[in-house]
Amino acid sequence: MSPVQTRPESPQPPGTPRWVAMFYEPSSVSWRVGAESRYRFPVAYAMGEMAQTLRARGADPVVTLWGPRGGEWERHDSPAAAPPQPRPGDVRAPGGEPGKREERLTDRRQQVLMAGLGKAGLYDLAPDDLAAVQAVVDELDETTVRRIAHWLAAAGGGRPGASEA
Repeated sequence: MSPVQTRPESPQPPGTPRWVAMFYEPSSVSWRVGAESRYRFPVAYAMGEMAQTLRARGADPVVTLWGPRGGEWERHDSPAAAPPQPRPGDVRAPGGEPGKREERLTDRRQQVLMAGLGKAGLYDLAPDDLAAVQAVVDELDETTVRRIAHWLAAAGGGRPGASEA
């Protein structure tokens, strides 16, 4: 039995090969260009930001990344192209209300970790990835989270000799 296809494949973008993020719009049953550039990094960043915004609005974004290879178009798999997997449940146990200070520290740890992931080139996170980030933020202190963010930045091409994240 073959799976039922609910959307057409992304068409090849027109023009000369460059980096292009194509977003599928279910309402119009069509694909549109979401971002394009001669360079991959800005397109990947924009693709992640747009997908995250669409998820925040309750949409299920479908994205295809196209890029040049040998002067021709090539379709690249991207994390945003795969539909997010359903979560089995909340990873956080319900507890008492955190105080403003604890909430602020948690927010800061999350910002540090998300910045590290961004420097490592991971912009579009699936719901399971966000749950993992939240688990790390909930369980580790700020110094440890900053160290992890430093490692991610170094792995992503940041300054490996830097002592602070």
